[in-house]
Amino acid sequence: MLHTKPTALFDNAIDIDNPIFDTDSYKLSHYKMYAEGVDKSFAYIEPRKAYGDIDEVVFFGLQMELAKLQGNIWTQTALNVAAPELLKYGYDINVKGIQKIIDTYGGRTPVRIDALPEGTVAPVSVPQVRVQTDDPDLVWLSSFLETRLLRAVWYPSTVASISRYGLIEIKKRMLITDGHTEGVEFKFHDFGARGVSSFETAGIGALAHLVNARGTDTSSALIYGRNFYGADTAGFSIPASEHSIMTQLGREGERKMVAKVLEAYPSGLLANVSDSYDHMDLVRNGYGKQFREQILGRDGVFVVRPDSGDPLEIVLDTIAALMESFGYTYTETGYKILPPQVRVIQGDGIGIKEMIEIMDAMMERGYAIGNIAFGMGGGLLQKVNRDMFGYAQKLSAVEIDGVWNDVFKDPITAGGTKTSKKGRLGVLRNDHGAMCTRPMENIPKGYDAMVNVFDTGMITRLQTFDQVRANAAI
Repeated sequence: MLHTKPTALFDNAIDIDNPIFDTDSYKLSHYKMYAEGVDKSFAYIEPRKAYGDIDEVVFFGLQMELAKLQGNIWTQTALNVAAPELLKYGYDINVKGIQKIIDTYGGRTPVRIDALPEGTVAPVSVPQVRVQTDDPDLVWLSSFLETRLLRAVWYPSTVASISRYGLIEIKKRMLITDGHTEGVEFKFHDFGARGVSSFETAGIGALAHLVNARGTDTSSALIYGRNFYGADTAGFSIPASEHSIMTQLGREGERKMVAKVLEAYPSGLLANVSDSYDHMDLVRNGYGKQFREQILGRDGVFVVRPDSGDPLEIVLDTIAALMESFGYTYTETGYKILPPQVRVIQGDGIGIKEMIEIMDAMMERGYAIGNIAFGMGGGLLQKVNRDMFGYAQKLSAVEIDGVWNDVFKDPITAGGTKTSKKGRLGVLRNDHGAMCTRPMENIPKGYDAMVNVFDTGMITRLQTFDQVRANAAI
């Protein structure tokens, strides 16, 4: 018998897939507030500031939202349901304007959206998206869509930017300690599925990480990658134990469970959590003695995973103990490296800062970065917010009686930190690939980095995940 997932629990439920509800509700009243004679409106989205040392942002995620925005999503049913509900809520609603979208445009969203190619790495303060509305009766649409467009962009772009920065830091150190960067894309693994707010957040955030990396334990990212970017396989994972496996037979039976795990996966990559009771004892006397020959004889890599204690101390102690038991050689640049059958992954308490501190401490000890990989959960997919890069959408121009007029804000109390850009904006890409903001009319034909991606309910340009990765390549 097939079971379908219920969409609601009560008979008076309302379909949430309704574009009229997908905005900040106060925006519903704005249609009465535009100045007389406004015929067109123009808005842009940008990350306004650097986050710590990260001053470049990977643009990613808009295509997933455009997939939901395409087609005749403004329906008579949507309007008939939304209007009475919103009036009860206390807000006005532009019934006449929405009815025009339904009747004149067949329910398709009458805006033009241009954007940087996804995967583009650009400095902060460079616009990534622009939205223009050309119907005098619907000039409010550019800002009405801010809620969903900004949400669609800031989160995946922030995750992708943090992820890319982390991989750059790993890569720099690998070049020093290992003399190469082979396998660097698997050195930064996503552990975040259980720590995020929803299945959708997990899929979008994890896919953003996979723009740069290849390792993930968030399987929904694979589906989002396939459905929205045509990716055959966006990322990879490996068999790995957890505490529910290792503690089944209690403290005295932990070694039996190690044997069971090794028996279950005699080859290939395999990770085993080691801190259920006494991590260092298991490392030294379990892996290093009882299972030493079995691990060295495997056709694959056995990955030791600490999961408690001070991350900096436990990583150094674990590598030292493994080298005592399994030995080590030297890389071409003179750093110690474990046998290829043994590695370490640290996923507990890891953020970008902790990851860098651990790598730097390893280098001080003479350990190659090739010995370790990192897993990151909440620090990658959940402990992010819109303010990290200052993401904002702002109206920057309106056409009044056929003449475009600049629109901007410059609050005295913000000391210039919230001054918005003015006019219709483009992104000039020079012959060296550098990008900077310019008025659209001042950019020579063919040099505007922004391209049209959506027009009146239709996606006009699709990118594959391979193209996104190529744009973001480190």
